[in-house]
Amino acid sequence: MHMDTKENKSGSGVACLMWDGVDLSGVKIIQLTPSMPLSDYLAAMKLADIEAQKQQGDVMLISWYDRDRDFESPQHSSECHLDSAIPGYVDYGLSHGAKLMIDIENGRFVFFYMPVSF
Repeated sequence: MHMDTKENKSGSGVACLMWDGVDLSGVKIIQLTPSMPLSDYLAAMKLADIEAQKQQGDVMLISWYDRDRDFESPQHSSECHLDSAIPGYVDYGLSHGAKLMIDIENGRFVFFYMPVSF
């Protein structure tokens, strides 16, 4: 599996090319490319959860996108963004404290996590 890590301090970088105008400063971006394509969302979520815990310890999944099914969580969050270049799940994750984005297979699956502190 190939992994790229980008600390997005200036708002520039690979992920910014995906969504024009999205401020990803302060969000750590992990891009994973498994040697074999993942079978489905559940396999991607397991991989993302493991990587998120490696990167930041205790985390909470805030939002995600599954391109195979064109499905996002929270559901229908993009309905408020119909005329926007920013998908709803991205805006939701960022506005709810996400500090880690895991992109699997070049946007096939995208997960936003926030650290959990006790």
